[in-house]
Amino acid sequence: MGVKHVLTVPGRYEEIQKICQFMADGAAECGLDQTAVFHIELACDEACTNVIEHAYGGEDQGKIEVSWEMQDSAFIINIHDNGRSFNPDAVPVPTLPPDAADPENVKVGGLGIHFMRQLMDDVTFTFDDKTGNTLTLVKKK
Repeated sequence: MGVKHVLTVPGRYEEIQKICQFMADGAAECGLDQTAVFHIELACDEACTNVIEHAYGGEDQGKIEVSWEMQDSAFIINIHDNGRSFNPDAVPVPTLPPDAADPENVKVGGLGIHFMRQLMDDVTFTFDDKTGNTLTLVKKK
């Protein structure tokens, strides 16, 4: 089992870049290529934006705790909050623009879960009334 690296920040939009950088540095350190690192950054940006917008319903409503670790050839990310839970299966799949096949053309925000599932190898949500919500993202090397 790998060493878990943890970062906790206030639930503010300006903190999201810090989270993305923390994840990108970790992924690069673990030997993931530039494309994988870029996908991780996009997925984390999307996930943290969702936490602030949907789980907390706005800025400064709670903290976001993120962690990463490497297990075998999998880079595992956890994003934890204490906001509202939701049903990921009830979220509609967005209609994407024709040039969306190239991630460079996609505007971050609003693509949410569907987008994260496209970018990552595994996306899992767990909800607990006592401990809060955890999103686990996995990118294989």
